[in-house]
Amino acid sequence: MKTKEGKVREVESTADWESSLKEKKMIVVDFSAVWCGPCRMISPYFVQLSEEAAFKDIIFLKIDVDEVGEVAEKAGISAMPTFQVWKDGQKVDELVGASKEKLKELIQKHA
Repeated sequence: MKTKEGKVREVESTADWESSLKEKKMIVVDFSAVWCGPCRMISPYFVQLSEEAAFKDIIFLKIDVDEVGEVAEKAGISAMPTFQVWKDGQKVDELVGASKEKLKELIQKHA
């Protein structure tokens, strides 16, 4: 797994995903695709959120659904962008769409 931008880590395999879920921190995942216009539009904002002091203890992950399709399938992704919040290996919330306000609210709700 490599750091993409800011504090966002890019999941490159199912093994990366499974090891991330074992971490004892809140995880926010951006499921996107390179061909998805709204995904490209909100991506810089996701990076910005990852760098906010209030969210310093949160793990921010990015998953390209075309590169790691198995993970996207297991997570039940059917539209992009989809943001999911995970705690203790379980999905606790989800947001579909590229709303900056709703994304920040989602993270604040579970932080």
